[in-house]
Amino acid sequence: MFKRDSAVQHSIVFLDRSTLEANLRTPNFPHSYKEYAATTVDEIVDRLADATIAIINKVPMREATLARLPNLKLIAVAATGTDVVDKTYAKAHGIIVSNIRNYAFNTVPEHVFALAFALRRNIVAYRDDVRAGRWQECDQFCFFDHPIRDMRGSTLGIIGYGAIGKSLARIAEAFGLKVLAYDVFPQPGLVDFETVLRESDIITLHAPLTAETKNMIGARELRLMKRDAILINTGRGGLVDEAALAEALTQGVIGGAGFDVLTTEPPKQGNILLDLRLPNFIITPHVAWASREAMQVLADQLIDNIDAFAAGKPQNVVEA
Repeated sequence: MFKRDSAVQHSIVFLDRSTLEANLRTPNFPHSYKEYAATTVDEIVDRLADATIAIINKVPMREATLARLPNLKLIAVAATGTDVVDKTYAKAHGIIVSNIRNYAFNTVPEHVFALAFALRRNIVAYRDDVRAGRWQECDQFCFFDHPIRDMRGSTLGIIGYGAIGKSLARIAEAFGLKVLAYDVFPQPGLVDFETVLRESDIITLHAPLTAETKNMIGARELRLMKRDAILINTGRGGLVDEAALAEALTQGVIGGAGFDVLTTEPPKQGNILLDLRLPNFIITPHVAWASREAMQVLADQLIDNIDAFAAGKPQNVVEA
């Protein structure tokens, strides 16, 4: 069992503070604190040389790095996803990894529905047509160049039925949608993966990125979907085969897609999805989680995790 060592003077280092626009309260124990706006891989070891607690968001903590940080005791991830951390190595060497949970159960669903409404009602296509002068040329009061579909009576498929998935289901039911949910962990009322693909009008992804879920939506899965179905990913880049999605959208295999995540972020070397110029594809820069309210909840829970660790009662511990 983890015990508090009252003699420890913890050194806390936040490696990528600029990723969190929220106030951080002071941890409730003796410590030193230093933060950096951003940190490259080559800078990690020097900056964490004396640190016992590292706060990260997207800075990768791999075995080669962790092996050079003998003082490190806690990696406090300022996010839910922890795929940037080599958790197997951390556990084997007594480094606790904590993450943030259940903080974006309203803001991510709001973003999902913003994308879904925009795509189902073809708002981007109509906006672009108005900008191009199409409305001004009409002989009647409006035009119907792009199909518009209601939410009510449609089916929402949720892949990954945790806190965010359940929040989505509650909102969906208020809109009059039927909900189909799938998760790798058995729960009452779930359906199988292919049923979600075949029967949903809108599919939204909320699974973690693991070896098993990588490219869980590929060419085969896209062809199982309805021709007018919408795919939304605000979960993790890598859950969808991006080349297969680009081809499916270009060939009209599915009706559209709304993405907030890519396999590599930021996409400094480009990405096939960024090359698409289609009105039925919307991409936002990993901001579904980033309402001001949600970021403050995250920041508060981050310090709660650190305080709990220092008190000898680690919480929100991520296992390998």
